[in-house]
Amino acid sequence: MLAKINSFGLQGIEGYSVFVEIDINNGLPGMEIVGLPDKSTKESKERVHSAIKNSGYRLSPKRITVNLAPADMKKEGSHFDLPIALGILYATEQLQSDKLFDTVFVGELSLGGELGKVNGILPMIIAAKQLGLKRIVIPKANEGEASYIDGVSVYAFSSLRETVEFLTGDKEAEPIAVKDVQAAFCADRAKENLKYVKGQYQARRAMEIAAAGGHNMLMIGPPGGGKTMLAKCIPGILPKMSVDEALETTKIHSVAGELKEEGIVTERPFRSPHHTASRIALTGGGASAKPGEISLAHNGVLFLDELPEYSRSTLEILRQPLEDGRITVSRAARTVVYPSRFMLVASMNPCPCGNRGSTTQECTCTPAQITKYLSKISGPLLDRIDLHIEVNSVDYDELSSKTEGESSEAVKERVDKARAVQLKRFEDSGIYCNAQMSSNQINEFCKIDEETQQILKRAFIRLGLSARAYTRILKVARTIADLDGSAEIKSAHVAEALQYRSLDRSYWG
Repeated sequence: MLAKINSFGLQGIEGYSVFVEIDINNGLPGMEIVGLPDKSTKESKERVHSAIKNSGYRLSPKRITVNLAPADMKKEGSHFDLPIALGILYATEQLQSDKLFDTVFVGELSLGGELGKVNGILPMIIAAKQLGLKRIVIPKANEGEASYIDGVSVYAFSSLRETVEFLTGDKEAEPIAVKDVQAAFCADRAKENLKYVKGQYQARRAMEIAAAGGHNMLMIGPPGGGKTMLAKCIPGILPKMSVDEALETTKIHSVAGELKEEGIVTERPFRSPHHTASRIALTGGGASAKPGEISLAHNGVLFLDELPEYSRSTLEILRQPLEDGRITVSRAARTVVYPSRFMLVASMNPCPCGNRGSTTQECTCTPAQITKYLSKISGPLLDRIDLHIEVNSVDYDELSSKTEGESSEAVKERVDKARAVQLKRFEDSGIYCNAQMSSNQINEFCKIDEETQQILKRAFIRLGLSARAYTRILKVARTIADLDGSAEIKSAHVAEALQYRSLDRSYWG
């Protein structure tokens, strides 16, 4: 008897329909899985055999052929265990149910027949809903992330036997209750607060602009100046994610297997990989082309501390995602595209010893050492960073002062107002902040008068700016104007944006 069960696979962060076909014939006992399965999928036959036996059902002493269609797409993961087991039970006439063929089944089986958690449930459910499928069965451990999608009945079970009893009507079950995504946005968790940062007024201002417009930022200064602490304060001033951003970010974390118990990502990610991280760790990849740090930071912050300590080849891979907002991961078996629209925040010392330009410590580096150190960061990468900030050492009087600075809450209030303006400006365009503007949108929203044009022209010639730098200056000026509550970009806004583009010329020029 032939069985055909609905399931889903993953291509990047998108689900696609897979039909699990099971045919049982006379011949030497055994199971063969075809349809481009990977190793973990091929091993299903051992898990399924044991799960069927230990769940109280009989094994077929015949030849079992399993086909995962479409056969031209690579199948990865252990989540085809459940549909394979149910197909075998149907083909051996141990299971009869009208629900079997209009339900999607996803789940990994243990040897004892328990259903284990699998990665990527959220994009599979979304894809099933888009295809008009109304019922899906998943492992109990994935219940959290599945509860935020309405329009489809999702049932969560703990074992193969529970699933069979539900299909045969021996067990009553209710679909997972749908939760309100808005209710999942809880109060902000404790973060570093700007009120504890001493001095660094220019850096604080630059951080506010960067957070308000989603701009990239580089901090240069001696050790101990507060660069890392400033970076850790950024999550506390970023605006809350929209529902669309939250679901898109959750899909990536679901595929990567990094979802926490609540089942949805409601806070903007803050990823800080060590400088020894490999290229694959940043971009994603490996045998299964999983998302890397660049994609896990989507809609959040990627913080690279001690930027020149990363290998140059690792840093150069940032160029495409910083420009396009996505990363293409190509491997022998597949090519996937992950969204990677993040805010890059980087910090570095001005030289290997860190004391170049210091008024209190003497630099011990040779010119050759400084050149080698700075050359790790290429011109094209610097050109993609909107704000370059010098973070100098703080003197004793400021450090010992009991007076607190402006709090993160006060700064966040201004950032939220600026972002609200941008969300209205870019409504229904698929972007959320000024840093994501296209060329057409820059022409529409970043118009400047003749006087401001002359200021920008003189700076363009004097600093030797590129066309990319020109557009990024306009984007930053647009954000400064939004913070200022101005509908138009004025000369003061462009002048402030320009002052954040001079350090690359003084250090690398």
